Amino acid sequence: MGMVRFWEGSGRQSVIRYAKPTTVDEALALLGEDRWRILAGGTDFYPAQGAKPFRDNILDINGLAELRGIAETDEHWRIGARTTWTDIVRQPLPAAFEALKSAAREVGSVQIQNVASVAGNLCNASPAADGVPALLTIDADIELRSLKAIRHLPLGAFILGNRRTALQPGEMVTAIRVPKRSAAGASAFVKLGARRYLVISIAMAAARLVVENGVVAEAAIAVGSCSAVARRLAGVEAALRGQPVTSALADAVLSAPFDELSPIADVRGSAEYRQDAAREIVVRAVRDAVGLEQGKVAA
Repeated sequence: MGMVRFWEGSGRQSVIRYAKPTTVDEALALLGEDRWRILAGGTDFYPAQGAKPFRDNILDINGLAELRGIAETDEHWRIGARTTWTDIVRQPLPAAFEALKSAAREVGSVQIQNVASVAGNLCNASPAADGVPALLTIDADIELRSLKAIRHLPLGAFILGNRRTALQPGEMVTAIRVPKRSAAGASAFVKLGARRYLVISIAMAAARLVVENGVVAEAAIAVGSCSAVARRLAGVEAALRGQPVTSALADAVLSAPFDELSPIADVRGSAEYRQDAAREIVVRAVRDAVGLEQGKVAA
């Protein structure tokens, strides 16, 4: 445990605590006794901090080896909170995870992917978080632990808005779980940006489809960067179910409602452009997931 002392303008002395626990129980005990800002990969933490002096206690969880890695249980695939995007790419996983692997390759640079954590991407809660659409299509839930309890929230209930989550004081994310029943079929991810690499997306889409006897039996579609939080598209999913796997799948997507989206205009694109782009990249993701075209992650 470390401490840093500094003097505020009022002349009052403040003390900032730094801790790097080695067990989850130790981390939860610290979270239960004070307010902390959690430091994992740091790839969002440090840019947000900039040159400003620290004003929060820092809980460095990089010593928690038990929170890194991917394990298979009877009912779930369990992704530890400190698992990096490079870990995701390298882990042998079912084809339903291919969208998540493709998204992992789009998170910043390779150097960022080597240290940035999956849970950090979710807790940062950016509308443009690359990992969220793919995790939505495989029905991921979030494991939250405190000293007193463990609870699980669907990803869609965990991210509440731009930079807002359902994380409560005293809690930390310890894992992301994917039910095995949702790890079926094949998937794809498409991201549209202003350039090929190191880009914040204008729009992105993930698609997971289960095909039986040449017909779409199950569809899960999610779009990010076109609403305050990434959304599953129920109308598109309904339009795809029961469709034969032909080039006509594109027509089913293009004619389906995209009611869940509420894109904004910013420096990367207008709301109208995002709305049109979302339809096109969903078509590409769907076609790629069922093998109708050689997928390119970048649109």
